[in-house]
Amino acid sequence: MRPIGIDLFAGAGGLSLGFEQAGFDVVAAVEIDPVHCATHEFNFPNCATVCRDISKVSGNEIRNFADIGKRDVDVVFGGAPCQGFSMIGQRALDDPNIMLYEGFAGIVREIAPKYFVFENVKGLTLGKHKQFLDALIRSLSREYDVLLPYRVLNAAEHGVPQDRRRLFLIGTRKGLKLPAYPDSTKRVTVAEALSDIPDAEQFPELVWNDSVEIEFRTPSAYARMLRETGNKPTHFGYRRRYDTHLLTSSMRADHNEISRKRFTATEQGQTEPISRFHKLDPHGVCNTLRAGTNTDRGAFTSPRPIHYLYPRCITVREAARLHSYPDWFRFHVTKWHGFRQIGNSVPPMLARAVAGEIIKAMRLRPQPPKGILQLGNPNLLSMTLAEAAAYYGVSTGVIAKRDRNYAKEASNERRAA
Repeated sequence: MRPIGIDLFAGAGGLSLGFEQAGFDVVAAVEIDPVHCATHEFNFPNCATVCRDISKVSGNEIRNFADIGKRDVDVVFGGAPCQGFSMIGQRALDDPNIMLYEGFAGIVREIAPKYFVFENVKGLTLGKHKQFLDALIRSLSREYDVLLPYRVLNAAEHGVPQDRRRLFLIGTRKGLKLPAYPDSTKRVTVAEALSDIPDAEQFPELVWNDSVEIEFRTPSAYARMLRETGNKPTHFGYRRRYDTHLLTSSMRADHNEISRKRFTATEQGQTEPISRFHKLDPHGVCNTLRAGTNTDRGAFTSPRPIHYLYPRCITVREAARLHSYPDWFRFHVTKWHGFRQIGNSVPPMLARAVAGEIIKAMRLRPQPPKGILQLGNPNLLSMTLAEAAAYYGVSTGVIAKRDRNYAKEASNERRAA
């Protein structure tokens, strides 16, 4: 029987996927945003998707959703929304998201898993924000041994072609073996991630559609792993049934000619001076992919990297490759939601590296599960907020309304190419 885990603040499912690929069955995922919930449900059809505010759901309710009774939970993991802690922006001490760490600690204490993993941005370890991290450690240390010193891990050192630094705080029920932090692995480049994907601008239908049938070029070892077309699995997660000739999550932007000329003139690895978009270096790693603002802060997309070969910004699928999501994994069909779902998530391969150390500490030898999962209803990927809220029986008010005063503050991002 595979060990079981519960994902808090699940988003689209980066942590869920990484823990699954390490050998866990993720039995429940809690997420407040109905649009994210729908995407998670599509990609994880055997996981209970709980569309609830973490501060308004109990551990027993999560157990009931997961239908696990009183079974011992092996790990609870999650990364609270990080805008209040981020190195980018005002890092406001009064951001209500900051208090969500108490909800995480409360659920951990109630469910009492063998292990917990808390993930967040590096900014939580610095300045006045460190007080919240220290408080979380004190709160959990009553029942758990916490692995100290905590570590900030860079995804680029764990097989992800992206410079992305994230804090991981790990604890174990007193008396159990503490895991280690994962060792670094071979670096992967941008070109290894993207070179087999044809240029989205060859396909006119991608202006209004997010998928098209194509023939992929010869993939690198990294791309072959994410396409999962071989017979030998590279991880211990469930394989999904999908059309390997379908390029998905690839709706493209319609850039104007002035922007294209600026993008072409920008050297690889440099920043385009007007838009402030970074042009990818094929021999390096991607800069940190960011989520952009929430609806209450104007609903603007963060600057997206410029492709290293083509005079355009990368697509959602290309961002997913740079984030280590496999090609079967789908995102919301709109570019804004798709990029937000990636930018808010933990790269699955980084999550897998951390989860693998917990498997080792448990002295388990995981085996790939048998069978192939059928992905969920594609309609889940095109729901509006109102449709997704109705589907899960929650109010659209769970996501703050758009504050148009942020429009002026986001003028550079709005001037997209």
